Amino acid sequence: MKSGNDDSLRSRRSFLKTATGATVVGSLGGKFATALSASIQPLRTLGHTGEKVSMVGLGGYHLGVPSEDEAIRIVRTALDNGMNFLDNCWDYNGGESEVRMGKALRDGYRQKAFLMTKIDGQTKSSAMSQIEESLKRLQTDHIDLLQFHEVIREGDPARIFGAGGSIEAAVAAKTQGKIRYIGFTGHKSPDIHLKMLATADTHKFLFDSVQMPLNVMDAHFNSFEQKVLPVLVKKNIGVLGMKPMGDKLILNSKTVSAVECLHYAMNLPTSVVITGCDSMQILQQAIDAARSFKPLAKTEVTALLARTAPAATKGEFEGYKTTNMFDGTMHNPQWLG
Repeated sequence: MKSGNDDSLRSRRSFLKTATGATVVGSLGGKFATALSASIQPLRTLGHTGEKVSMVGLGGYHLGVPSEDEAIRIVRTALDNGMNFLDNCWDYNGGESEVRMGKALRDGYRQKAFLMTKIDGQTKSSAMSQIEESLKRLQTDHIDLLQFHEVIREGDPARIFGAGGSIEAAVAAKTQGKIRYIGFTGHKSPDIHLKMLATADTHKFLFDSVQMPLNVMDAHFNSFEQKVLPVLVKKNIGVLGMKPMGDKLILNSKTVSAVECLHYAMNLPTSVVITGCDSMQILQQAIDAARSFKPLAKTEVTALLARTAPAATKGEFEGYKTTNMFDGTMHNPQWLG
């Protein structure tokens, strides 16, 4: 374990040293990947936790799209192929995504998984209630990583860390052994992410993970890659990349393929790239992309960014940043508590 952590730290120092210019990528991806296996997905280290997680993780929202039987098959096939990082959320499909994942984790599959879910509650009472609901739906006595979902408003950090805020529930749940690690997510603005990190610093709290959009469009517009990623690398916080295809919006730009999207995100110092899989075909695409990944040459990154730049300048293909159609807690403020 020590050797792996030392490698991770050296990689992060290298990242900070070379993160200059228009993008913080280049040939960095290979420094974060372990040896590729013909049958099992490569693993990476989740920041300072030392946990080994799959390079690509299975998104939970899209499990509500196929039939229940097919969703269970997707989860189990992912785990059988070494995709051990599972993403979910208390509010996905009215809780059905967690219910389906819980059923998939029976019969010994829970032991194969690094299980993450998210809660919307920002008060201690609402967060405690949502944690308990998630545990029941997921049919587990503990969640490996709990994250505060949709930190997308300027006031969210103060509310979460304030008196009677949801951080109190998360810390209590960790003490009780119901959760192991704590992180947060958001898709709206890198500045709000930075505010959340600064608020945590003020309260002498170090997050174990942070989840954010990392993709070929983000690199050009109000960029999490440019603003937040270097901070996470410096703090050795696990980086969870999401929306590698922008929920298919980026593919609609006709500038890049699905595999190119995945490989770009893998080439960043991400612990995990989370992608939604609503069919066995899409799951296989993600598994194959992880197995075939090789560090991108600087020229390859430059070419990808040059190709996507004209489409990215106004955030047209990043609706999660520029519209409220992805803001579940805006449409359902009662979830916040």
